[in-house]
Amino acid sequence: MYNNLDKQILKKIKEYKNIVIARHVGPDPDAIASQIALRDIIRFNYEDKNVYAVGIGVSKFKFLGTMDKIDDIKKEESLLIILDVPEFNRVDGASKDEYAYTIKIDHHPCDHPECDIDLIDESACSTCQIISSIVFDNNIMIDKASAEKLFTGIVSDSDRFLLSYTTPLTFNIASKLLNDYNLDLSVIYNNLYSRPLSERKFESFIINNLTITENGFGYIKLTNEDYKKYDVDANTASNMVNDLNHIKELRCWAFSSYDEKSKMFRINIRSRDIVINDVAQLHNGGGHKFASGARLSTQEEVDALFKALDERCKESK
Repeated sequence: MYNNLDKQILKKIKEYKNIVIARHVGPDPDAIASQIALRDIIRFNYEDKNVYAVGIGVSKFKFLGTMDKIDDIKKEESLLIILDVPEFNRVDGASKDEYAYTIKIDHHPCDHPECDIDLIDESACSTCQIISSIVFDNNIMIDKASAEKLFTGIVSDSDRFLLSYTTPLTFNIASKLLNDYNLDLSVIYNNLYSRPLSERKFESFIINNLTITENGFGYIKLTNEDYKKYDVDANTASNMVNDLNHIKELRCWAFSSYDEKSKMFRINIRSRDIVINDVAQLHNGGGHKFASGARLSTQEEVDALFKALDERCKESK
């Protein structure tokens, strides 16, 4: 399926005793689920290997597992695998130059090689879908906990199979995970979608304060005061961006969230049918055709991006 790239990756995993697995900063469920699942699948099949999942943990996704502290290993003799991230400048907790060999597994478009092996499948709804394909195509043994994580990542990144990236293969893989490992959907969906009342109030605040232009571009600029008022953080806002998908008046929408830790503006962009990733790429961002993001340093850069997105909506009328 992957022109033998999956076989090459499995060969490298078998070759290295020490393996570090990283993903992007500000992770979503697919990033963490794919990272933890791959770590545990390797551990399950190779008990003699040291396998670590690295990066800053996110408390609301702790049901997926926890990050590791790397032991005293020689990184220059170790394998690094990065997941769900197109470029190294967004990798959390790992530096490319420190490792002997690097592998990327991702579903985001990227027009240049980043690692020694780059497995990119833009047709996949999620990185968890790609890892599931590798597992099933190569008859790799996994346990129920890893299957549950893979299913969780698929559900989350496809927005419960609602987004256009959902394909027949997505459903085939999800069905096999459900059937073969007897997964409990109620547990998975409760973990993903149960929210405290404060977050529901924050979601209402976003909708009530959303600006919608005459071209169908909607946006909101969230502040630290907004987060404090509703007892949420920037990650909460990022994970709500898909919730606006079914508002008729919107063709494209974006959230601007200021992250105190990184001192950057985190921009989440979504579109129903307008290509946006080329616009994001011109503003220090990127992503899929209809789901992209950016990280910007100043409010002026945010305003410039929002103006460009509004223009794209106007052009697409």
